[in-house]
Amino acid sequence: MQVVLLRVGIDTGSGGIHGPLFADGSFEYIPIPDGFKGMGVDKRTYGNTLGRKGIELVNYFPESRRERVLGQPIHFDPEFETFTYGDPTSPKAKLRELGEGSLLVFYAGLKGWDFECSPALYIIGYFEVARAGVAASFSRTELDGMFQNNFHVKHAAVFQDQKDRLALIKGTAKSRLLKKAIRISSVGTDKNGRPLQRLAPEMQLIFGGFGGNTSIQRSPPRWVSREFTESAARFVFSLR
Repeated sequence: MQVVLLRVGIDTGSGGIHGPLFADGSFEYIPIPDGFKGMGVDKRTYGNTLGRKGIELVNYFPESRRERVLGQPIHFDPEFETFTYGDPTSPKAKLRELGEGSLLVFYAGLKGWDFECSPALYIIGYFEVARAGVAASFSRTELDGMFQNNFHVKHAAVFQDQKDRLALIKGTAKSRLLKKAIRISSVGTDKNGRPLQRLAPEMQLIFGGFGGNTSIQRSPPRWVSREFTESAARFVFSLR
């Protein structure tokens, strides 16, 4: 088994906001904008997509920006209906090597919406891996059967452009989008003394310290070392 932490969802660098965290611990998972070929291809937008609270995602943007993002297509990946994730970029390439039963743990930047809470990083869901590989290695039948809801597969132009470098991961039925977010960060500093979100000390006891590189603010996938995979898996499977 392998355990990997991966940052997903909208943030100030991609989309311009933090996701909303509510006082009861629940949250909205807001995907990043779809910028394929500079325009986007998905029919889902921030204006026509409802969140779990039953309102359009556009309402979580500042009022001054809502008109601009109303028709912005969104990049819904990972998706938690059939549990698929895809990424064609080199920092995520190793994800194609995840073995069956491994855990891909998703975290996102959230900020208090209906109460005062500074931005932090929270686990929002996870996949127990059923299959992983590069897209070109899957048959058409496998793609249609396992990945038909994935952003990178459902759009033909995207798939043709990316298939030879696209890592695809399919989760089992044990995968889930959490009901309540679990905070994993605390504020530290970088080498220049500027604020930086790091894996919190109590979470390092569960996931390890990544060889001393505990920054999880804007990082590539963080692979949990073998000595911590058991404690990490036990913790993740306890989350609901």
